[in-house]
Amino acid sequence: MTNESKKYPLRVAKFIAQSGIASRRQAEKMIIEKRVQVDGKIIESAALNIDKDSKVKVDGKEIFKQNKLRVWSLFKPNGIIVTNTDSKKRKTIYDILPNNLKKIISIGRLDINSEGLILLTNSGEFSRYLELPVNNFERQYKVRVRGNIDIKKIKLIENGITIDGVNYSKNKITIGKKTGVNSWLSITLKEGKNREIRKLFSYIDLSVNRLIRISYGPFKLDDMKKGELREIPSNFLKKNFENHFYL
Repeated sequence: MTNESKKYPLRVAKFIAQSGIASRRQAEKMIIEKRVQVDGKIIESAALNIDKDSKVKVDGKEIFKQNKLRVWSLFKPNGIIVTNTDSKKRKTIYDILPNNLKKIISIGRLDINSEGLILLTNSGEFSRYLELPVNNFERQYKVRVRGNIDIKKIKLIENGITIDGVNYSKNKITIGKKTGVNSWLSITLKEGKNREIRKLFSYIDLSVNRLIRISYGPFKLDDMKKGELREIPSNFLKKNFENHFYL
């Protein structure tokens, strides 16, 4: 049996994600929308298993698994959103990417007023792997806040808290230097819910006026400049992910 044969049977949604055209979640949505065919028939279940000889089409075009995992890091500038298209016609990360990388997938998001490290990949399955909280990939941020730092309040949100019915997990906060009316903090999360950092600090009367993601799992922002794109070397991917992905 070949190594390729050992990967089958394979869920069709996973196959689509491995093709690099969509994340696993987006693939499942495509199936619900009846945009996916397997061996000439439109399917309705993302749980369908396919074999190595199955022909899968999305929107009438046959797709294939990527032969090699590729990952890029991008220093997202402030004022740019992380999405493929925007109904408000705001600038997206795809507007600043090279033309040959317009279809790569973002891993996680940063809101329009945040900056720093965004990871991009040709594998929806790899995107899903890094995003799942169960895999414990830490995200570290530098945060500039305005307001008085209260150690007791910092500990309150550091130990995990519920705000407006939403549970926020434990995190690690380090207090940095103070510059005028502002202070720099460092916070490390293992999940990263929508606007989590802003909501946590707002709860203890601190206003966030700058937020920079500096790391995501083993990936670091390091000395990158705003708007800069770098491909992650294959030896780095092999060192950190060879047990989980085709490299």
